[in-house]
Amino acid sequence: MAIDETRTFIPVNIAVLTVSDTRRHKDDESGDVLQQRLTDAGHKLAARGIVRDEVGEITAKLKQWIADPTVDVVISTGGTGLTGRDVTPEAFEAIYEKKIDGFGELFRMLSYQKIGTSTIQSRATAGLAGGTYLFALPGSPGACKDGWDIIHTQLDSRFRPCNLVQLMPRLQEQVKK
Repeated sequence: MAIDETRTFIPVNIAVLTVSDTRRHKDDESGDVLQQRLTDAGHKLAARGIVRDEVGEITAKLKQWIADPTVDVVISTGGTGLTGRDVTPEAFEAIYEKKIDGFGELFRMLSYQKIGTSTIQSRATAGLAGGTYLFALPGSPGACKDGWDIIHTQLDSRFRPCNLVQLMPRLQEQVKK
């Protein structure tokens, strides 16, 4: 499990979505963390937005970006907890064609090492819709860093033994043209 320097790096286009009733671009630290990390890794910021903790607003933005051929991946931050306003997983799961169960499992496993049993409060999730990868992370900057530490290797076309980038040309094989 390592980066194979004999392979070519292929940058992907990533949209960052912050889900919050209170954040604005000027104080969106978690969105800033994700944007910095993805550009430092050589990927392209395709779009960035903020929506309120409302299922309809979240799904509308996801559908917009899924339909946009310049967006390969959406990473969101916020709204994955247990309170009444935390509806990001419900919005994402309503859109998924396929869920990537291993992401949430791995996120909580790694998070446990840092925050112990408090990790059970996270409902981080990932899936696929319309050929676009969707990742929903908790709203803290630390959780975004942890989530990116998982996501970035899978979004690196050089990562072996396999990665999500190499699957991108085949994601819509069953779609009728």
